[in-house]
Amino acid sequence: RHTHPAADALQSLMRREGLGPDDITDVVTHVHQGAIDVLGAVVTPQTVHQAKFSMGTVLGLIAVHGVADLDAFEHHALADTRVARFRAKVRMELDAEIDTLYPKQWVGKVSVTTVDGRKLNARVDEPKGDPGNTLAKQELEAKAIRLAEFRGGATADEMRRCIARVWKLDQPGSTAEIFAES
Repeated sequence: RHTHPAADALQSLMRREGLGPDDITDVVTHVHQGAIDVLGAVVTPQTVHQAKFSMGTVLGLIAVHGVADLDAFEHHALADTRVARFRAKVRMELDAEIDTLYPKQWVGKVSVTTVDGRKLNARVDEPKGDPGNTLAKQELEAKAIRLAEFRGGATADEMRRCIARVWKLDQPGSTAEIFAES
C-alpha cells in the first residue's frame, strides 16, 4: 500500500513522457514517514515478500514491465537484472506536505532525472483503487480473474461464471444460485 501511490505516479510520468527504464538515471519518491518506517528496511530483497516492501523493486517492476502484480513479483522481482538496476536508482525522501496529508490521503509524488538531464515530476492525488479513483467494472473483473488464475485457484472461465453470479446479487434468489452445485 505504501508503494502504490509512487508506482502510479511513476507509471503516469513514464507514459506521459514516453520514457523507458534506461532513460531514467534517478527517481525520488516523496513520501510520508509511515512509508519510510514500513519500507525503509528493505534495500535488496531476498524474498518475494520483501520485494513487495521495497520501493525500488516495485518501481523497477513498473518501469521495466509496466505492472507490479503477483506474476511480476513471482517471476521478475528477484531474478530480473533490469529491475535490480532500476531499483538502485530509487530513493525515498520525507515530504512535509505528503506527510501532513497521510493517512487521510495517500498521495504519490515522484521526481525523475533523465539521461539527457531533464528534471520531471508527477503527482497522483488518488491512486487507482482508492475511493475517488475506483476500478471500472471491467478492471475489477480482469483483476479477479488474474488473482484466481494465479497458482491455479480457478480458471478464467470458472471466474467469469462466478463474476456473473456476483453481479446478480442484488436480484431476488441470486444467493441460492451462488450456493447451487455447478
